[in-house]
Amino acid sequence: MPPNLDCPKFYTGAPVDSSDLMFREAFLVELWETLRTRHVLLTAPRRTGKTSVMDHLRDFPQNGFTVVYQNVQDLTHPADFFQTILDTLQDRHSDFVKRLAKGWKLLTDALGKVAEVDIGEFKVRLRETDPNWKDNWRQHGDKFLGQIRQQGSPVLLIVDELPDMLFNLKRENPALLREFLAWFRAQRQNPHPSEDHARWLIGGSVNLSGTLDALGLVDLINDLDDVPLPVLVDVQVIEFVQLMLAGRGVEFEVAVPECLRMHLGRPIPLFMQMATQELYRSWKKAPRKLVSADVDQVFAQLVVSTAARDKLQHYYSRIAKYYEEPRLSAAHALLGQISLSSAGLSRTALSQEFERHLAQAGQVVPAHERKRHFNQLLRDLENDFYVSEIADNQYDFASGLLKAWWKKYYA
Repeated sequence: MPPNLDCPKFYTGAPVDSSDLMFREAFLVELWETLRTRHVLLTAPRRTGKTSVMDHLRDFPQNGFTVVYQNVQDLTHPADFFQTILDTLQDRHSDFVKRLAKGWKLLTDALGKVAEVDIGEFKVRLRETDPNWKDNWRQHGDKFLGQIRQQGSPVLLIVDELPDMLFNLKRENPALLREFLAWFRAQRQNPHPSEDHARWLIGGSVNLSGTLDALGLVDLINDLDDVPLPVLVDVQVIEFVQLMLAGRGVEFEVAVPECLRMHLGRPIPLFMQMATQELYRSWKKAPRKLVSADVDQVFAQLVVSTAARDKLQHYYSRIAKYYEEPRLSAAHALLGQISLSSAGLSRTALSQEFERHLAQAGQVVPAHERKRHFNQLLRDLENDFYVSEIADNQYDFASGLLKAWWKKYYA
């Protein structure tokens, strides 16, 4: 079978190009419809395609929106938040920024100082226009949104990885975190989203509601319309494997796509891409008709491969960043026990393991608090795609690949 030159590329690092995005057509239609009248919180675990969807919104805007996408995970102050968004607007929509600058001296002065726009130069000029940007961030934020609302056409402001920025704010200045969130909520509510030309789409790899609940600030984001990114279903995984292999001229037994799907478990798109690509590479080294045993071998190799090591290690390391004791060390303990199981563990068994871990670690936690911490931990592990409820009160790793890797290195 000759290769199909239009076959999508494999994506095992960067987000999927908008032209290659699969299985999201209906979701994108619904999302654009929601954005007509609401601000949106796009909820999705890491590596499940959230940024790819956001990129598609940016690359193929609908309903007359001007769209700007900004990742804010490394930012530590609201002033940086607005400077970075303005810098990206200038880079992608310079004519729109010129219209924003009318009647706004700070922006007019910054544009006047930029003779030839180099990467990062506009942001530097913005900072120079007001030495007290950090103290005056509310004033500049109010003016920015006020100018957008005067343009008469809608602007979609996509903010990715906001929970990371909020963690940074908590570490640097907890009082400023509440101040920023209160200001941000007020701006989203007045005017009402259906009458506002500024529209926000917020996303993050960490569950935002869970993050703010732990900080006692969840009331400051509950006005957002919570839109979860759908998990890929079995038939879509099979279709993906068939397309990516057949499109490259690979022959395979009919059982191969289903075998790969079973190894994946609940599919994380990154792992689906990695496994299918490795299967193709295996075929390319020795062209033959692929069989289920080839899939078994590919998954065994992925668990120990350097290609997967960094991507899988992230799932272990990120717990230390986003989980606090007693849930931090307990998460590692529970996941280690689940990885050793053949078909997951019951909620009761996990609760007993949680209690045993606290006792062994010498962590003294009141009984009512222990129950709360356990329930929150299990919810967080589900939201962050570590585990899923495979049957009534029975939990296992969401990803078969991650389970095998966790068992090998951390059980």
